[in-house]
Amino acid sequence: MAITSAVCNTFKTEALRAIHNFTASSGNTFNLALYTSSATLNKTTTAYSSSNEISNTSGSAYSAKGIALTSVTPALSTDTACCDFADISWTSASFTANGCVIFNDDAADKAVCVVAFGGDKTVSSGTFTIQFPAADASNAIVRIA
Repeated sequence: MAITSAVCNTFKTEALRAIHNFTASSGNTFNLALYTSSATLNKTTTAYSSSNEISNTSGSAYSAKGIALTSVTPALSTDTACCDFADISWTSASFTANGCVIFNDDAADKAVCVVAFGGDKTVSSGTFTIQFPAADASNAIVRIA
């Protein structure tokens, strides 16, 4: 099992078919779901799956399908189109995550990208935060050059 960071292959063609709309406030709803190290996620991931999704071991901080993201309307950075999301957090959380999938909750849970955390990340009765990188040509979480 392994999680490998990648923009999903199906997303690449779906973007050209106008299935995904990242426009802030009027676009689709995108979620971020967390996974254990038992998951196999990579460029061939096509959609959200509950298989090997994390479970919260202390209360209700994490729910199935993760958390909805707040989109920032895509913009150009030099010649690269970039998409950004506001940082997200789970408070009063107790779990271990190894990676995540960003997916379109409005379009049959179609996968956008997979992010590997580089190993297990654990929180125990604390706050688990995902910080998105700068929305520029070199760092944006989703970018088309």
